[in-house]
Amino acid sequence: METVPYIGETFALASALVWALAVICFKKSGETTHPLALNLFKDVLSLILFVPTLYFFGETLFIPASPGEYAVLLVSGVLGIAIGDTLFLKCLNVLGAGLTAIVTFLYTPFTIGLSILFLRDVLTFYQVIGAALIAFAVLVASLKPGTTGLTKKALLYGLGIGLLAIVSSAAGLVMIKNLLDRSPLIWVVEIRLVGGVIALLAFLPFMRNRRAVISSMFSKQGFKYTLLGSLSGAYLGMVFWLAGMKYSLVSIATALSQTSNLMVFAFAALLLKEPITSRRLAGILMAVAGALLITFL
Repeated sequence: METVPYIGETFALASALVWALAVICFKKSGETTHPLALNLFKDVLSLILFVPTLYFFGETLFIPASPGEYAVLLVSGVLGIAIGDTLFLKCLNVLGAGLTAIVTFLYTPFTIGLSILFLRDVLTFYQVIGAALIAFAVLVASLKPGTTGLTKKALLYGLGIGLLAIVSSAAGLVMIKNLLDRSPLIWVVEIRLVGGVIALLAFLPFMRNRRAVISSMFSKQGFKYTLLGSLSGAYLGMVFWLAGMKYSLVSIATALSQTSNLMVFAFAALLLKEPITSRRLAGILMAVAGALLITFL
């Protein structure tokens, strides 16, 4: 497969496409499905599907890693999957897909910032400019509440949830960065999923409306979107992303995968009829420019 021209780049773009479509499905599903229930469903489905995928790629569910390494991956799953993804789905419900796509660009500078603090990475001049552009893009897209179709309270609430989701996801990635560099990637994904599912199941009994939360998972109106989003985003998106990373340069695959936010922005307008204002358009263009600066310079 390595001999097929641009096969890695094709997989990376496919990853971005299926994830963008999954976000649209999650937005539709979120109209009737609780974010925690939606997250639990997609994670359990992915956990099941990734077991045969592990063996297909010649990996196993358990490798000779230390208990501490397993623990780090499980905690990473709690932060990035159980907390981060649930908050992301809630943010998607509040802000809509278009504005959430712009906010999601903050993931890259937050990840870099945490890497500097805890991994002693060095921030380049262009990465500083790129991070500033992305932050400014979010401000431009959301500065005037009236232009977003949301009240000021809803806008601030959605932005706050989105930022918490990004911080949780970024922290979950940074804490396993060293382990990720020397471990089988699908195994890392699977163990993180185990941590995420355990945390979601552990939290569920403490919810007052847990029966309603569970029943919302199988609502007639939203289940098809829940299933399609989970299959395309949580499973196929990850498989395509892994293939893109395997068969192309990491920097190129990462940049192409990030185009998912641009696709989400476009699909939100085309499929969800979310408005494209001049502020949102300026925000997405600045965010894309910032991401390119961070990735390539």
